[in-house]
Amino acid sequence: MKEKVIQAYDRLAKDYEKHVDTESGHNAYYERPAMMALLPTEMNQLSVLDAGCAAGWYTEQFLKKGAHVTAIDISPEMVEACKRRVGDNATVLTCDLTDRLPFQDEAFDLIVSSLTLHYIDDWVPTFREFHRVLRPGGSFVFSVHHPFMDFRHFDRPDYFAHELLTEIWNKKESGPVEVTFFRRPFQEIINVTSAQFILNQIIEPRPSLAFKDRPEAKDWYAKWFDRLETNPHFLIVKACKSRS
Repeated sequence: MKEKVIQAYDRLAKDYEKHVDTESGHNAYYERPAMMALLPTEMNQLSVLDAGCAAGWYTEQFLKKGAHVTAIDISPEMVEACKRRVGDNATVLTCDLTDRLPFQDEAFDLIVSSLTLHYIDDWVPTFREFHRVLRPGGSFVFSVHHPFMDFRHFDRPDYFAHELLTEIWNKKESGPVEVTFFRRPFQEIINVTSAQFILNQIIEPRPSLAFKDRPEAKDWYAKWFDRLETNPHFLIVKACKSRS
């Protein structure tokens, strides 16, 4: 599974670098605005871990807010794309979230993981590592596929199953790419998170209205707005580490 994820995202790296920010409404007008609304407006001197950085959009936003950023991704090609985006302004590493993280205890004030964790089968070791490297009182914010969306989209027979799914993405730069990820029920997401962290907010985002009148966004809003207003596609969780 790990090798499949690396191969897929190495192939997708150019698409993320060149097209996602401007052509993927699910990222630009849906997930990202909802995630950013949960994060501090100012991040001066905060130490932030971008866990699953892809081509570095979040890394760049955190830098602009004044954070000290460490960005990690399992795909070497995504890491290179992120480095091209932010240069030497962040520490960018190839790193597997299922292994022990190469950071000291309590190294970060904030961990953000955007649309990454559904590529990991067992979250327990990963969340233990996040808890270890997060400072007391620090925040952990992540987004994943909404289990209801995957259940309906793939027409699965058992909502409560923890299962591997496969989909073909056809992108401009890469052509068709097989992408594999895990679906799990909502209760598993919440229970694994709350075993390590204090839950603060659960967000089932709706499309942002801030971009609706942009010419480049009109086709996406025409196709997706009504659907995403009534059917959640992603799920966002904000949690924190206890101060005690």
